[in-house]
Parts: sequence; C-alpha cells; structure tokens
Amino acid sequence: MSKIAFIFAGQGAQYIGMGKQIAENYPLADEIFDRASEALGFDIKEMVFNGDEEALKITENTQPTILTTSIACLQPLLEKGMKPAVVAGLSLGEYSAHVASGTFGFEDAVKLVRKRGKFMQEAVPVGAGTMAAILGLEKQDVIDCCKESSDKGVVEPANFNCPGQIVIAGHVAAVEKAVELAKGKGAKRSIILPVSAPFHCSLLRPAGENLAVELEQVSVNPMKIPVISNVTGEYIQTGDYVKSLLIKQVSSSVLWEDSINRMLKDGIDTFVEIGPGKVLSGFIKKINKEVTTLNVEDIDSLNKTMEQLG
Repeated sequence: MSKIAFIFAGQGAQYIGMGKQIAENYPLADEIFDRASEALGFDIKEMVFNGDEEALKITENTQPTILTTSIACLQPLLEKGMKPAVVAGLSLGEYSAHVASGTFGFEDAVKLVRKRGKFMQEAVPVGAGTMAAILGLEKQDVIDCCKESSDKGVVEPANFNCPGQIVIAGHVAAVEKAVELAKGKGAKRSIILPVSAPFHCSLLRPAGENLAVELEQVSVNPMKIPVISNVTGEYIQTGDYVKSLLIKQVSSSVLWEDSINRMLKDGIDTFVEIGPGKVLSGFIKKINKEVTTLNVEDIDSLNKTMEQLG
C-alpha cells in the first residue's frame, strides 16, 4: 500500500481556465466555484475560466482563485473516498491544505486569502521590493550572499524549495547585489523574478499583523489530517498554533525541502499535487527521484491519478 500525501500549489501557478474541465464534469467541484463567488461577492468562475491574465495576476485575485481551483480539484478524490496520510502546501497552498484537513471552513479560507493577498501587496510600495531565484548554490552560500548584501537593505532567503533552488526576497538594490554575489560564488543561474512584492521576508511583517486581526474572526476546527507547516517544516502539533504559524508564514522563509524530507522520513512514497501546475512535483523529484508524483488539474491528470492510486 502506498502512503500518500496531498500537496497544494502556491502563487504563480495560476492560468486562465484552470479547474474548468473538472468543474464541468464534477458537480461538487463546480459548487466550490459557486461557493467562492458567493463568499467573495464577485463571479470567480468568470474570472478564472474567461478572464484575462493580468487581472488573475493581481495578488488579491491570485490567492483566492488558486485556493478555489485547488479545493475544486480535490473534490473528485474525496468522492472516491481517498484520504491522504498528510497534507501540505507551499505558501498560499498551506491554506488549501488546512481546508483539506478541515482546520478551516472553505468560505473562511477563501475570504482570508483574498485579504492576505491584499495585505501582502500593500506591505511594501510597488517597485521597492523584489525576489530572485538562485540556482545551483548550497544553502549556506545563499545565506552568506544575503548577509553580504544587507548594506543595501533587507534581503533574506524566502523559499528553500529543493536542493539547488532557493528564492531570496527584499529591497531591490539588496536583492540585485545578492544576485551578483551568487553569480560570483558559482550559481548556475540567478534571476530576478517577475513578482509584485518581496514575499516571505521581514518586509512583510505588517501584512502578518493585519492578517492576525482577520484570523481572530475565524474559527479553527480540529485537524482531521496532519498538516505540515511552512515555517517549521514539521507537523502542526495542535490547532492552537495554526493562527500564529500562518501569521509568521507571511514574513518567514518557506521550508519546503524540509517539509518534504519530513514526509519522506515518515514513509510517504506518493505525492499528489492538487490544483494548477506541477511545480511542486518538480521540486519533489529533485529531493528524491524514487517517489511517485501525480497531479490533478484537469480530466487527463485526474484519470491518470485515479488509475495509479486504484
């Protein structure tokens, strides 16, 4: 018997038409889109299925649309009675993981991530911050590049995605300096990313403070499936920690590689990426080539996953 984890994508995976095939073929998935529209007060289906890329790229739209698509794509698996041993998600995806675990009600989560997107965008003036991907350097080298560049402003590791892929975030000048230093240390590539804000660094603390106020209004239910936190790379021990970890998550490094290694250590051998894209599956293959990675984002991938999981 394979031991399965469900994992959920973060921001950047969005595209027009995501989830459409599954919504058209599974009434419960379609209903998720309707519930999101009702909770948010606008037609999310129209935005996702027929909208334009630019509108979808706005962070306060991206976050609820990806969460909605991910939870819609989860429905066929739930209908078949599939239950994973653990759930996790990258950044925004952690909210989808909490919905899958039952920690948050779907409506609460979709409203929360729309506000989260808005707060993250507003925390730093547009153009003041950026992010960069550093490929082919060890963790310590990237940390050193950030330290050596801090005379130009804030720059910190934002995502430890997989061996040889680390994303940094901070003030533009500091990130640019760190990128140059990384090239000097032998990085295969170091590239500025087309993002609208420097996510997962200390500049985002104000967003966390605003999020804390919103989280006070939301009830946390007992977790039905264990959830791994981005902040610690470990299981969230009790529901009491859920809110404080999500507040910290906005301005802390995402420990994705540690999260996957934690699951591997516990015998997870099959990862099902639910929602748009296959970015996380790519990271997992770089961490461990032996495991099975599947995904569910359209009818083909759903059928293939169902077939493989029997």
